[in-house]
Amino acid sequence: MKIKDTSAVSGGDINQVYRLDTSSGQFLLKVNSKDAFPGMFAHEAQGLSAIRQTETIAVPDVIYQGYAGKESYLLLEWIETWYPSEQASKNLGRQLAAMHEHTADLFGFHQDNYMGSLPQKNNRHKSWSDFFVKERLKPMVKMAIESGQLNDNDQDDFDQLYEKLPGLHPDEPPALVHGDLWSGNYLINTKEQPYLIDPAVSYSNREFDIAMTALFGGFNATFYKAYNDAYPLQPGWQGRLKIWNLYPLLVHVNLFGGGYANQVRQILAAL
Repeated sequence: MKIKDTSAVSGGDINQVYRLDTSSGQFLLKVNSKDAFPGMFAHEAQGLSAIRQTETIAVPDVIYQGYAGKESYLLLEWIETWYPSEQASKNLGRQLAAMHEHTADLFGFHQDNYMGSLPQKNNRHKSWSDFFVKERLKPMVKMAIESGQLNDNDQDDFDQLYEKLPGLHPDEPPALVHGDLWSGNYLINTKEQPYLIDPAVSYSNREFDIAMTALFGGFNATFYKAYNDAYPLQPGWQGRLKIWNLYPLLVHVNLFGGGYANQVRQILAAL
């Protein structure tokens, strides 16, 4: 394979991202320091594989994943993208619902991975509440307290939430979730087919993915209707989304600080 041209691709907050034009077609290349983020691309490739194995929604093909000197890299199929149509939004809702129907015996995953640039633990638990508290909230709260982004009063509020959480949601089986499903982590190709990218997979409560879609926008009413038609969410799901979004907001607190801590406090106060 001969490389004819390279061009930087925007949107890579953590990695250097390039489009490669080669004698064998176009590819997406992601590059990063193997010491700064050990195993990041290996985990990403395995997350893409887990989604692909459900045969429900498309992901880019992984061509190569490896290391070159001090750098790690991931070479992916290039997806030619287009604007989301109503049909594409409907496809995304239906196909995400189908992916969420793939279950496991326990919440968690067989490996840890990353949420953005932060390591994410996936130790297995029998209950969603235990998994969400021990593997999601507590590590992020600890980090935020130690950095001074949150304080002791915030810790007390989280401790109260930990005690109440088992009674705040209905029981459902663990669902395979993307784990970082904001609008920048799905693509629509020229045939109106959705693709998921940059996963942070685990077997979790499926409302967690839905919560992420609502956090920063980018998903329309057609998407939510198609999802609910295919796999109806439990009554009261809208009110629970703010609970699950505490985790991505805490990730943003630890990465960026700023007003995200106030958003966390507002949710805790409302609960």
